[in-house]
Amino acid sequence: MLDLYARTWHVQPLGDEEYVISCDEKTSIQARCRCHPTLPPGIARMMRVEHEYDRGGAVAYLAAYDVHRAHLMGRCEPSTGIKPFEALVEQVMTRQPYASAKRVFWVVDNGSSHRGQASVERMAQRWPTCILVHTPVHALWLNQVEVVFSIVQRTVVSPNDFHDVAQIKTRLSAFETRFNATARPFDWKFTATDLADFLARLDAHEGPATARAA
Repeated sequence: MLDLYARTWHVQPLGDEEYVISCDEKTSIQARCRCHPTLPPGIARMMRVEHEYDRGGAVAYLAAYDVHRAHLMGRCEPSTGIKPFEALVEQVMTRQPYASAKRVFWVVDNGSSHRGQASVERMAQRWPTCILVHTPVHALWLNQVEVVFSIVQRTVVSPNDFHDVAQIKTRLSAFETRFNATARPFDWKFTATDLADFLARLDAHEGPATARAA
């Protein structure tokens, strides 16, 4: 996965017709209609958010982020799952340049929507040019789309002041348009070499303790 961010795969450089997609789901974005409007921060005063609200529903935001083109493609679904994930893949793979790409690598976590070898085989059967690549367990932070979700959380959906789900969808769609017009690829600094160095230091640190425990 880290090699893919550096545009290599099994030591071979990626070509111009090969793409890397970072994908995940942001679950349960709630529409909260506050009893009183949120007040913006002022001089020596933090933002004031009313704690009482009526629920206007919730939606899941599924996003596919092209790592090297800084292009975001997303959709809203009532919930996550295999079918919503497949709908996102179809949305991406039926548009250019991915529809005619030589290979499209999809970086995903181990969530139930795309877990294990079964998901790899499903993807390959439906989309022969796609290769599913799973993040290591407990290493979700290595998935670049999580950086996008952090931006979404801070600038789009907080503090969830929406009357209904339709408002959430409209706001997310506007964000995608703005993001794709202005974004640049993330300056990703954690490489496979950095990971190897970290694991070597970890082994050196744990070695003496393991020996004493034995």
